[in-house]
Amino acid sequence: MGNDGGSIPTRRELVREAARTPSTAQVKEAQREQQEHSWTTCPLSHKQLQRPVVSDSVGNLYNKDAVLTFLLSGDDAEGISSKADCEEILCGRVKGLRDVVELKFEVDSERTESPPVSKHEKREAWICPVTAKQLGPNVKAVYLVPCGHVFSEEAIRQLKGDKCLQCDDPYTPDNVISILPTKETDKQQLIERGQKLAEQGLTHSLKKAPGSKKRKKNANGDGAGSKEPSAAPSRSNTSTPTPSASNGIKNAATASLTARILEEENEKKKRRKMMGTNDNISSLFSKEPKDGAKNADFMTRGFTLPATARK
Repeated sequence: MGNDGGSIPTRRELVREAARTPSTAQVKEAQREQQEHSWTTCPLSHKQLQRPVVSDSVGNLYNKDAVLTFLLSGDDAEGISSKADCEEILCGRVKGLRDVVELKFEVDSERTESPPVSKHEKREAWICPVTAKQLGPNVKAVYLVPCGHVFSEEAIRQLKGDKCLQCDDPYTPDNVISILPTKETDKQQLIERGQKLAEQGLTHSLKKAPGSKKRKKNANGDGAGSKEPSAAPSRSNTSTPTPSASNGIKNAATASLTARILEEENEKKKRRKMMGTNDNISSLFSKEPKDGAKNADFMTRGFTLPATARK
């Protein structure tokens, strides 16, 4: 159609809302929403964060049971995202429980989240034991390694101590970890700390990394170290108990949680094994072709005439 007296619209009239650079207020609002989601939701299981909660070397928060499920499950497991998605989220930072620190929050029993997460479940209010401020997206929080006690960044900065205010364990300024940092300087500082620890053969929790050389503590120098090879055969000759789910785990809560997850994985394997040995299911699939047929199983073979009908 044309020459009907109509007007030709311009680009300005067609594009009413052109793409604009987000304002500072919009950027801050997006960051606040992301912080609120990260403070309340585990990125591995997409469930509400509930104690016990752990953190990796860059300050991200996870449910401890979700991390254990990821570490103990060989294939994709129920209750968490796929193995590939979890590895993409963790970026290789978590290869064992030594790479995370369990956080110890101070809980205010009288203060709950408003509005509650659901009608039947309310989120715990985590507060700083010094300032009594509720920790979350509006308050910058930190925790200490290796004890894991959580404080507001303001309390640690003003008191300027070298011992934890809760358990009196010593710490260094490098081991004050920001929780869910937003500033690039804080993120880069945590990344550099992780690299330094890796060079020293240590993990995020300041424990020895698996595979690193263990040095025997001795006061006599090389003399005591020469006795170590002779002690190895005596340890190998002694009878050792059968390893269990909680073997080597000193924390009772972690041991019970690990045992529960291993039990669930064993039940899943048993169900899969029973499905594989079921005669009704196995009859549908045959491993070897019969009578020279290319596809002799029920699911894939085509229609063939019997030998008597061909004559």
